[in-house]
Amino acid sequence: MALGEVIEFKGNKKVVLPKEGSIEFKGSKKGLVINIKECNEFEKVKEELVEKIGRAGRFFKGAKIASINSTTLNDIEILHLKDIITSKFEVEFLEEKEEENKAIFEGINEGPTKFVKSTIRSGTKIEFKGNVVIIGDINPGGQVIAYGNIVIMGSLRGVVHAGANGNRNAFVAAYNLDPMQLRIADIIAIAPEENFKKPNYPEIAFIKDDYIIIEPYLSKK
Repeated sequence: MALGEVIEFKGNKKVVLPKEGSIEFKGSKKGLVINIKECNEFEKVKEELVEKIGRAGRFFKGAKIASINSTTLNDIEILHLKDIITSKFEVEFLEEKEEENKAIFEGINEGPTKFVKSTIRSGTKIEFKGNVVIIGDINPGGQVIAYGNIVIMGSLRGVVHAGANGNRNAFVAAYNLDPMQLRIADIIAIAPEENFKKPNYPEIAFIKDDYIIIEPYLSKK
């Protein structure tokens, strides 16, 4: 989009959006597309996006956003941007409404499962439309995203997102549950305080009453 180009994104409403920084807006048949150019500082992207939408004012009110595109941000960061936009502004994401028409993977005790026999190191991302079992650790900077459950036969110290397509019945279990970020469906767990004493037994995380609950995962025999 050229500097000062007029785009149409809602009925006959039009807005002039200057091209600047790491973010640009483009109109499409489905709605507004947000393109985020190469940028390694997520906080700056977030601040610029909020400022830019806020500056456009009423033109974004009721707008439909088709997608957020980025080659540098990960899925968790893009989901975080969507949460910020929908909570601060009167907009909706078209792709999320279309996703509601698709069947949500509900596999819990069975279904497609991916086994990974290695430690997930920093910079490595595993994605699968089913359950994921990691026979090893997830180190800080490592990511695992699954439509179903995530089971770690070791330590979880990275980022995981179970039930990524909306499956609130999904769970995360690990021998040592100490994540940088833990998300199930649309709920994000809040990390405990630094002086929190970590247990030395396996734990399981799941959603209950719109909160992520973490409990000991022990045999009931």
